[in-house]
Amino acid sequence: MMDKQTFGKNNWTILILFGLVGQIAWSVENMYFNLFVFDTVAKDLGAITLMVQLSGVMATVATLVAGAISDKVGNRRKFISIGYAIWGVTVAIFGYLSPELTVSLFGVELERAVSNTLTAVIVGDCVMTLFGSTANDACFNAWVTDNTKPSFRGTVEGVLAILPLIAMLIVAGGFGILVEMLGGYSTVFLLLGIIISACGIVGIFIIKDSDELEKNGTLKDILYGFRPSVVKENKSLYAAFLIILVYGIACQIFMPYLIIYMKTYLGFSVLEYSIVFGVAIAFGAVINVFLGRLSDRMDKRRLLYIASSVMALGLFAMYLSKGMGHIATLLLFGISGFVMITGYIFVSALTGAIVRDNTPPESAGKLQGVRMVFSVLIPMIVGPMIGNGINKTMNVPLENAGADAMTTEYIPAPEIFLAGAITACLLIGCVWLLQRADGNKENA
Repeated sequence: MMDKQTFGKNNWTILILFGLVGQIAWSVENMYFNLFVFDTVAKDLGAITLMVQLSGVMATVATLVAGAISDKVGNRRKFISIGYAIWGVTVAIFGYLSPELTVSLFGVELERAVSNTLTAVIVGDCVMTLFGSTANDACFNAWVTDNTKPSFRGTVEGVLAILPLIAMLIVAGGFGILVEMLGGYSTVFLLLGIIISACGIVGIFIIKDSDELEKNGTLKDILYGFRPSVVKENKSLYAAFLIILVYGIACQIFMPYLIIYMKTYLGFSVLEYSIVFGVAIAFGAVINVFLGRLSDRMDKRRLLYIASSVMALGLFAMYLSKGMGHIATLLLFGISGFVMITGYIFVSALTGAIVRDNTPPESAGKLQGVRMVFSVLIPMIVGPMIGNGINKTMNVPLENAGADAMTTEYIPAPEIFLAGAITACLLIGCVWLLQRADGNKENA
């Protein structure tokens, strides 16, 4: 049985292994699936936006259903292990989709092949998300809640919040370089898929469910978290969900287009944007190790005011990092990115800990889907819609577009960071609502 006052070595191994591998997979999807489509299929930001939005819908539905089922059967272990194993297979296949393959298989003309391939990659991304969200978003997150206690949850959540940054560091710092070294995306996606599947196989032998986990609920509980009575009984939890919602929209306004922006608008090479992004993430992750520990000793709600302000400041500085010499832009964008990422990860860690603190243990699985509505579904529909709407309005031309089929002929604009900064400022009001939901335990 797990020590009630500590997380335990085996649990730390599971958390870091499955958390990191899962975040690497999500980072590749969030950053490089978009660039893969832009580089190899069609320079169409509209199609990329649609892919992000449909992926968010699939992630939410999968998490709602899988979370309720894992509660009903009283088992997270099998869903995590088998889910990761299949998840890896879907990632490996993704990199082989191309207009050239479509032409060779179906003998259609190039423009039709591009259209069909765009459909295939969007469907493929949804299938990948189905298994990824089942394994990671629903069951792995519920497993973490099952096995943590408020006394050390902030520390665990701090590590969890750093894992996406480490994953982004690995992906941003090495993925693009690997693609160039290995001559294309297919081999890199294949290697990543093998790693994810291998992780799932390992999980069969090392993952153990909490001794306190019991069979609980029915499939009717898919909609459990949307019942007015549940919302009324858990006001602080849903106030925290609102913070996650606004935070997610702020991120999704710019995140799907970030690497494309650095490559096209700023003119960074693969090595340059890998270094700039990698260094910013590395420093942000180190600082947040200490901030995670601080959150266990201080009022998380008050710290959220600081974290959201830092994130907004960093995004505003990223917006200003343009129109100067190449080296100066590299340096300023890197420093601004570091400030943004520091706030970004601290907001994530604080809200994650608050959500777990306010999640009823007997309903951890049922509520993962509700969390996904606020953290994934709405942000991934609204955020990219705002971001691409800005891109369309600013209409920054795509150089050397030529007569490429399905091109939108515009690239991401710097104003997406300004919009992200404004949205991040709204978090301050959301934190105030959280304090109201908590009964104003502390004077705001």
